[in-house]
Amino acid sequence: MPELYSDATLVIVGHGSTVNAGSAAPVHQHVEELRRRKIFAQVAPALWKEEPFVDAVVNRITAPRVFVVPLLISEGYFSEEAIPEKLGLRQKGQTDFNRVQKRGAQTLYYCRPIGTDESMTNALLGRAKEIVEQFPFPRAPKPKDTSLFIAGHGTTANDNSRKAIDRQVELIAAMNIYNDVHPIFIEEDPRIADCYMLAAKKNIIVVPFFISDGMHTVEDIPEMLGEPKRLVQERLKTGQPTWRNPSEKKGKMVWYTRAVGTEPHIADVILERVLEASKQL
Repeated sequence: MPELYSDATLVIVGHGSTVNAGSAAPVHQHVEELRRRKIFAQVAPALWKEEPFVDAVVNRITAPRVFVVPLLISEGYFSEEAIPEKLGLRQKGQTDFNRVQKRGAQTLYYCRPIGTDESMTNALLGRAKEIVEQFPFPRAPKPKDTSLFIAGHGTTANDNSRKAIDRQVELIAAMNIYNDVHPIFIEEDPRIADCYMLAAKKNIIVVPFFISDGMHTVEDIPEMLGEPKRLVQERLKTGQPTWRNPSEKKGKMVWYTRAVGTEPHIADVILERVLEASKQL
């Protein structure tokens, strides 16, 4: 693989945030890892809502080939409209666009977001396995004695928002590792709190299918799982984890993981997206 991309620049683009300083951390984490592997001539971070802005980053690249990989979960507004429009790949209101476009002597490859790649399954399973091994109380439960939940944002405004989560639930369920596997969402049904009703087992693992550990994963979901808002805010102020693993809630033992976006396997998913895009021309 290295010899195939020695003329190329890889741009990893994330959402970013003006209120959450840690939002861009996964972007920088995976940039550093892929720089270490020396596959590309250059690997650059870029963001939508904060510097370095994605259009400024891409516009100053002179490499013959540029691969832009959205570090996003779903093929929704940001990955399929906002970022492509900012890069001049599509016009506002356009229903479709070419993901590979020539710009003079340069070819720009706009890859699909990482969250819809089927190999994200390994990242989700890695998070679930890691959390019970890290907090085995009184001992790590066996997967067959555990209900697994993949938590997403969800929205009734965009049908694509939940597709990546539903697909991962389908893939993991087919592997027959956990007793039962379910999707749960912040803004659509089934809701986060429904996990207690849906779980077939006493042991529950909840993996947030989000890129970064931001407000949704650190505050909203713990509160929706039943942690008092006062405790969540107190722990935030003192720099403690907002969820204690495991916690007993409604007769269930609940393990809650970090967001999946910082899982080391994500670097390999990014490379798969690049390989997929490079075959389109």
